[in-house]
Amino acid sequence: MASWVLSGCGLKPLPRIYPMPRTVSSPNPSKLRISTADFSSDSSSLCSVGRGRNWGLNVSAPLRFQEVGEEENEERESEVVNGFGGGDGFDPGAPPPFKLADIRAAIPKHCWVKNPWKSMSYVVRDVAVVFGLAAAAAYLNNWAVWPLYWFAQGTMFWALFVLGHDCGHGSFSNDPKLNSVAGHLLHSSILVPYHGWRISHRTHHQNHGHVENDESWHPLSEKIYKQLDFVTKKLRFTLPFPMLAYPIYLWSRSPGKKGSHFHPDSDLFVPNERKDVITSTVCWTAMVAILAGLSFVMGPLQLLKLYGIPYFGFVAWLDLVTYLHHHGHEDKLPWYRGKEWSYLRGGLTTLDRDYGWINNIHHDIGTHVIHHLFPQIPHYHLIEATEAAKPVLGKYYKEPQKSGPLPLYLLGVLAKSMKKDHYVSDTGDIVYYQTDPKLN
Repeated sequence: MASWVLSGCGLKPLPRIYPMPRTVSSPNPSKLRISTADFSSDSSSLCSVGRGRNWGLNVSAPLRFQEVGEEENEERESEVVNGFGGGDGFDPGAPPPFKLADIRAAIPKHCWVKNPWKSMSYVVRDVAVVFGLAAAAAYLNNWAVWPLYWFAQGTMFWALFVLGHDCGHGSFSNDPKLNSVAGHLLHSSILVPYHGWRISHRTHHQNHGHVENDESWHPLSEKIYKQLDFVTKKLRFTLPFPMLAYPIYLWSRSPGKKGSHFHPDSDLFVPNERKDVITSTVCWTAMVAILAGLSFVMGPLQLLKLYGIPYFGFVAWLDLVTYLHHHGHEDKLPWYRGKEWSYLRGGLTTLDRDYGWINNIHHDIGTHVIHHLFPQIPHYHLIEATEAAKPVLGKYYKEPQKSGPLPLYLLGVLAKSMKKDHYVSDTGDIVYYQTDPKLN
């Protein structure tokens, strides 16, 4: 889908100066004058917004009121290139003054090149570390060592997942067979149905930022939220339970959606994907059988220590990282529906995160905005591609907070978001998270 979007966009020279987008601000009742802005522009498909629409309509946010004396500020802001340089009036929900093709043109050509040997070297490295950690923990078998092992091995399971994720996007190599074989080995080893998840994750990228059509960590509408019983709400928004949700999601998806990643007749899949889904489910079942056999060989307690607890550590990593790619920014970020949504605008609501020492271990998955827009870029080029794209993105790119060696600060970001980001309005094509005060 992403490649189709790109081929339909075409290349267009990037304008040197961009006007500031419209803003949402609190009015001063003593001096008000309603301001309007014209955001009509040429567009094509998913790459840009529609022509001549009134952007003030269908938005679940207050209108912008202009105070007397703001004209000079607006003149200065209009001279700022794409939001760089100042001004407090940036609105992340406004249509961007650039196109997907402008971002693509800014990324160096070599960033699109996939090197299967380099990709396989990461697989060899990670698999060697996984077996080395397991062997060392089993040999030492000391309760002072086990907690360290669980954290380290859970992180490595997460690293294996990210490599399988790259296989699913086709950024691992240009060979579909290699991607499929490597993806099945990597994902089945950590109890993930490769094709089932690959297909649903593709849906996530194709619909990122869309209230109803997004697949991963999308917001609940107010109607669906109010239909949940109190216990379900508490479990969904009280740590650590949301960080253990991934296995449940694989079996039954999110509230308001039906289907399973294991069943070929699920709503997630079309008929010609049936064979792929069955293949992955068989591989997943084979891994379960292997684990059952190992429990007889080494005992269930030893298997729990070597594999079970690290598995849940991996699940926590996956839920933490994927949630914080779409939540927890200090400013409210928009979600879209209807005609306001586009592939570009949805992708710009994603967030980069810094994980300190973990960045290299989990293959720079925290560098996520450019990955969401161009998932075919290999992970080892994402940082360079992002740096090249920043001048185009301007304030639509949110610079991540720098982390220490371990990203402990993200636990505070997560907890704060869980207390605030509960549901979005049933109406409006641009909506923002709202808080249920009764839940807290």
